[in-house]
Amino acid sequence: MMLQDQIKWNKRKSYLLLFLVPTILLGLIYVTGRIFVPTASPFLILALGSGISTLYVLFSYFKSDEMILSVVGAEPADQEKHKQLYDLMEGLTISSGMPMPKLYIQDQKQINAFATGRKPEKGVICVTTGALDKLEKDELEGVLAHELAHIQNQDILFMTVAVALIGVISIISELLLHSMFFGAGNDETPPWAIAIGFALAILAPISARLVQLAMSRKREYLADATGAEITRYPEGLASALEKISQQNEKMKVNKSVSHLYFSNPFKSRNWFSTHPPTEKRIERLRLM
Repeated sequence: MMLQDQIKWNKRKSYLLLFLVPTILLGLIYVTGRIFVPTASPFLILALGSGISTLYVLFSYFKSDEMILSVVGAEPADQEKHKQLYDLMEGLTISSGMPMPKLYIQDQKQINAFATGRKPEKGVICVTTGALDKLEKDELEGVLAHELAHIQNQDILFMTVAVALIGVISIISELLLHSMFFGAGNDETPPWAIAIGFALAILAPISARLVQLAMSRKREYLADATGAEITRYPEGLASALEKISQQNEKMKVNKSVSHLYFSNPFKSRNWFSTHPPTEKRIERLRLM
């Protein structure tokens, strides 16, 4: 698949997956409303539930940057001490037409990096000390281009919205499931709502999480392709991934931010993985 075709294909799949999460949430809101307030208008139930969910998503969106940097213990990069980092990023922003992101360093000996930021003008890229110490110049450039691609493709917005929506789904499901054990509903509650509500309370969080993880994997492929387009040298990124695949130790990071990293910090390889297999990413890059 040509580079541009791969980028378009991954974008389409990501949009489809993102559509599924709010669909699951709306279904859960509707059934929950029918259980607790069976006489209420379905439109009122959906409007109220959607409004509360939107406020939660907006709060997560505006507060996510500072919370993430605080969770991982990142510190601002020093322009003199980390001159090569700044020089590489300046070159990438010039070639891509992107604003210069703020640069941060995370004290971890493993090779990794992540991007955050609500929009390109507020972009943040953080790299580990291991990446600075162990990667060659073209490899580090490939990793930085991948993270810049996440900002360019608005992946931070995608994943922040997805994670926030899944948080709402989990909260509603937990409340609904607990209420089932204390006789949720009343005489006017339709029997079908109780049955569907019980099934949704169990399946909705799992389904939404699987969709979010699939979306995360697609966005990683997309960032690989876009990053290779920015540098015009896919081998640098592929070589960095090879070095990462040879690391034996797992990173000590909070699971809630693991999807942000360039490479999966926990090295899991299944449907519950936030990243596609490293060997597949390398293979795709070397076929570009």
